[in-house]
Amino acid sequence: MLSRVAETLYWMSRYVERTENVARLINVNNMLIMDLPKGVSSGWAPLIDIIGVREEYQKNHKDFSEQSALRYLLAGDNNHSSILNSISSARENARTIRDVLPKCIWEGINSLYYYVKDNKNEGLTKRGRFNYLKHIIESAQMIFGALDGTINHDDGYVFIRFGSIIERADMTSRILDVRSATLITSEEAKPYDNIQWMSLLRSLSAYQMYRQQMSVRIQRKDVIEFIMHSEVFPRSILFCLYELKDLIEPLVNSPQVIELIDEASDDLKHSDVRVLRNGELHDYIDQLQIKLAGIHNALAESYFLK
Repeated sequence: MLSRVAETLYWMSRYVERTENVARLINVNNMLIMDLPKGVSSGWAPLIDIIGVREEYQKNHKDFSEQSALRYLLAGDNNHSSILNSISSARENARTIRDVLPKCIWEGINSLYYYVKDNKNEGLTKRGRFNYLKHIIESAQMIFGALDGTINHDDGYVFIRFGSIIERADMTSRILDVRSATLITSEEAKPYDNIQWMSLLRSLSAYQMYRQQMSVRIQRKDVIEFIMHSEVFPRSILFCLYELKDLIEPLVNSPQVIELIDEASDDLKHSDVRVLRNGELHDYIDQLQIKLAGIHNALAESYFLK
């Protein structure tokens, strides 16, 4: 396989995954605001922080009002991680390699792009927002489902899966970092502490699986343990690292990438994340994100920069 094609498949997949993740974040945050009393919610600023664009956002915005933040998250021109820019990037990558993709995949990505673009104003309205974001999430999941069921499970499939999984691990770490740091802990908000942790789980579609594996009760240390250490939940960071290793191991030139994945997963598995408080948790996740970036760079050096 040409390195150009491998890299394009990798980024196409990452951008589709990012489209879904940002849509899910907005949807869950919208429901959290409705669940909490007026004045208790942390608002929309945490979402800007999760996708790492606060500095760019503040260049053109004076506050984090609902409409300003939503416009930026849905279709901000200078926000490379907005839903519209993410699916646009996925579409452009898919367009250049249409000859190696099943027709239904190109059609699915192209259709989702036009839906996002033509209906973005629906996402700004309280009435239309939920259905707009739900359609985006379901369409992205259908694209990945169609990929799994229609494309050859060869080297190209490895790069597709690797892209989606490393994007997922990165987003999981960002959500945990920012959401745990911005939990409202005032006396007024204390009765709603469980709702805030529940929202974090729902950001990852993890609520039911958490209850199944951990317990019915929502507790901070258990949520962190589940999201970081679960070996059976597909959005936990450790599960993602194991999946990355399983994907890349059969390929030639993989030892450098495998070494970095092993280093990250071994450190995570043997760390007692349950005792990490906010500052410690933030520092730990920072180091984890650096390791994920290192895995990406090693992958690029081994397979894309040829």
